[in-house]
Amino acid sequence: MPAKTALSGRKKRTMAERSDVHVLYEAAVQCVEAEIDFADDTYRKLRGRRARLLREDFAGTANTACEWVRRRKTNRAIAVDLDPGVQEWGRQFRIAGLPRHAQNRIELINANVLEVDSGPVDIVLAMNFSYWIFKSRDLLRQYFGHVHDGLVDGGLFMLDAYGGSAAYREMRERTKKEQGRFTYIWEQKSYNPINGDYQCQIHFNFPDGSRINEAFTYDWRLWTLPEIREILIEAGFERATVYWEGTDEETNEGNGEFAPAEQGEADDVFIVYIVAEK
Repeated sequence: MPAKTALSGRKKRTMAERSDVHVLYEAAVQCVEAEIDFADDTYRKLRGRRARLLREDFAGTANTACEWVRRRKTNRAIAVDLDPGVQEWGRQFRIAGLPRHAQNRIELINANVLEVDSGPVDIVLAMNFSYWIFKSRDLLRQYFGHVHDGLVDGGLFMLDAYGGSAAYREMRERTKKEQGRFTYIWEQKSYNPINGDYQCQIHFNFPDGSRINEAFTYDWRLWTLPEIREILIEAGFERATVYWEGTDEETNEGNGEFAPAEQGEADDVFIVYIVAEK
């Protein structure tokens, strides 16, 4: 009979216990390559030159800002977030992994996006519907106006948004990620049609039966595209254009290509970019 070791009595850690929620979030939700492709290409098409200085609001781990400085040695990025803990994680596990010359071209600012003073930038990004945290028109207009003031003349503000009939339903959607290594669960927990209050959560399930429940919780207002565009114009932007995703003819699903549009489809779910021009 084999002798017991000090480790044999220890309980094996579950996959949930061994996982990092920031890594899971990036794998499940973000595609920073596609975001930066869109930002880079759209700025060049609209302005006839390359942008250099990008600010990522609600930056979290600064993953998108890191992708920006990887693209060209002339690129610089500023990542703004209110949570010092998630910023420190980004510093250790994302920025530290960049080449030294790229590390020197990214700045983390721990600040409220309503008050941050980053100096004039070419592009501001507010992705993953993060600005929905502002629930009143006045507060959203204040944020949009602050972004407008922080852009160079001709600068661009880029946001994403989603909608469609399914956006208003209380539901859960499960998606297997990374070849079944985990399941990403998006829950639309509650929606109040009177004031637009929208409670959403992210959970993660693992093949060993373990789970990270309520890994991320969002207390938002579900804004519509007409409202967002109107408030951007009220905040001083010259134009606010929706970029609608094209359709793959074989699969009848999105093809990842976004183009300016004034006519969309009444889909169950859609995700768009909005580009506001100063």
